[in-house]
This record gives sequence, C-alpha cells and structure tokens, in this order.
Amino acid sequence: MSADMPDIDPLDGLRAPQDPDCDVFLTGTVFLDIIFTGLDSAPVRGTESWARGMGSSPGGVANMATALARLGLHTSLAAAFGDDHYGEYCWDALEQGEGIDLSLSHTVRGWHSPVTVSMAYEGERTMVSHGHEAPPPPAFAPPGAPAASPRCPPRSRAAIASLAPGRSEPWVATAARRGALVFADVGWDETGRWDLDGLTDLEHCQAFLPNAEEAMRYTRTDCPRAAAHALAERVPLAVVTLGAEGAYAVDAATGTTAEVPAIAVEALDPTGAGDVFVAGFVTGTLANWPLADRLAFAGLTAALSVQEFGGSLSAPGWAEIAGWWQRIRTLTGQDPAALQRYAFLQDLLPAAARPWPLRRAVPTIGFRP
Repeated sequence: MSADMPDIDPLDGLRAPQDPDCDVFLTGTVFLDIIFTGLDSAPVRGTESWARGMGSSPGGVANMATALARLGLHTSLAAAFGDDHYGEYCWDALEQGEGIDLSLSHTVRGWHSPVTVSMAYEGERTMVSHGHEAPPPPAFAPPGAPAASPRCPPRSRAAIASLAPGRSEPWVATAARRGALVFADVGWDETGRWDLDGLTDLEHCQAFLPNAEEAMRYTRTDCPRAAAHALAERVPLAVVTLGAEGAYAVDAATGTTAEVPAIAVEALDPTGAGDVFVAGFVTGTLANWPLADRLAFAGLTAALSVQEFGGSLSAPGWAEIAGWWQRIRTLTGQDPAALQRYAFLQDLLPAAARPWPLRRAVPTIGFRP
C-alpha cells in the first residue's frame, strides 16, 4: 500500500470477530518472470532483438496473489520456492513487499525456481518457460497430490482454484466444506475433449470464470452469452470474459444477468490481466457489491493492468484506481452514462488522489536498499 494513500479495506463493516483471518487462499506454482517490453515485432530467427524495457517479478500464481493483496484482501499463498537467489527474491517480494502470508509455503533444497521469459509486442506476448515440478511438503500434501497442494487449507472467506481436466485437488472440496467461496478459472484443454464432467472440482465452486473461447468449447455453443447460461446450470455464478467486449455474467440463484463493456486502453502487456480480473471480481463479491459493479470493477482493474508491463508488477492498487477515477472525470467528452457505471467508486475512494498517470515500483533483481 502506498505511503500517501490511505489504507482501504473493501470489507470494512463486514468483518466480525468469528470470521477467518484469511480472506483468500490460493496455491500453485510461483515463477520468476523476466519481462521484455518495447519490442517492435516478434524476435526473428537468427537475429538479436533489443528491448527498450525490462522488469522482473514473481509470476505464475503470484500474479493473482499480488493482485488480491493490493486490493486490501488478506491473502494466504501455499507454494514451493527454490533455495536459489530467484526463490529468495520471489519470497521476499511477496512476503515483505506485498504483505502476503506465506506461512503455508516452503523452500525446497536443491530445487531451482521455475522461470518465464515474456516478450511483449503489438499488444500481445510470447513466453518461454522452464521448470521442474517441486516435491510436495509431506506435512501438507497427501501421496500423489500435485506440488503445494495442502491437505487442510486455512479457514478463509474465499479460495481460488485453477481447474484442469481429469484432475481433482482434495483441498478444493475441503475449502468449500469449511465455508470458503471457491472461484475457479481454467486453462486450455490440451486433450481437445473439452468435457465439463472432467472438471470434477467444478461441483465445489461458487463461481467459474473462463474466457469466451473456453466457455463455448466446454458448452458446445457458438455464443459466449449462451455459454454463460449453460455454465450457470452447473455452477451458481458463471462469468465469461469477452476480451475487448468486456464480460458477461449469470447468477443462477437469482436469474440476474449483467454485461459490462471493456474500457478501451492502449495495451502494453496483457500478462496477468486475467488474474487481475479474477482478483477484482473476488473483491467485489466478498464486499457484497451488485453483480454489474463486480464486473465493472474487475474489468477496470484488468484495464489498468495491461497499461503496465508484467503480471504482478502491473496489478493495480487503490492508489491507481483512485488516480484513474479522479482523472477520468476531468477529461472532456466523456460519456456520462459510462462515467455513471463507475460511480460506485465514489463512496470507496478518498477525495484526494495522486496525479495520474502513476509510476509504479519496478522491482528488479540486483538492486538492494
């Protein structure tokens, strides 16, 4: 949290003594991300390309954890860290820099940190990754479980899972049974089956947030909105991201639907934008906001993130959100209806904010205080 930005707790007034200390729990693989920006085109075979910008930061599941923490949610991450300099850097950046609880994380001796090199150009990205699966800590994971899959996650308001076909992670059912709202995304199905029944942990989820292509393939539909309605028959809340068109959601319990257009921005690097969207939506859900406000906030945080490079580096905090809201209302020619869509921010944000645009911290390996 910025020193010149008052702390904002999105759950202020909702917390009670009996509530869990943890707002959101998640687990997964932490990568060291090295990001090159300012490339005019994709690298050409047999040539050397020079980038005009570069940064490094924790990536992978750290993108989501950082986005949640910067929005004021008490975040707990269970992950494996290498005992190399990369692992030490990622641990310090997350624990000391972002205030993320790593008490369920562990360091693996002799295991090197997974690394991703990301090259951003023309609003897209190309990534090259390398890593080996870390052995799970015996205190947390049952035999045969993926790395960093805790047997007993902490009590939390919410948990975030990444679903994969044919794979069930016991902690998801445990988290749901202990009262956590489970939010899930999904990756590309390399098997090509696109079988919803193969996502066995979906039955424990409160919300499912695939992109339009994933949603249509899983539901055998040719329209992302129709896909959202089909998914709402399997999960209480279906949210389908529509890229440049925004997002569409269906609340199965109430029959409520909501659609919010995307904010038009010049994208520098889309890395981590999906993670930031989920973090924004989780924040709004835990704060009991109306469905359309949750979609709008998630889309706003994602739009702010793609204007900076990197995954966790680009995740906006309340200072960025306040700066954007202050500036956007002073620009001439704004659509009053579009501004009204974000008027709910007025009651959340302080009257004064730092000038926009804001320069965010860019942690880079090698710099020491």
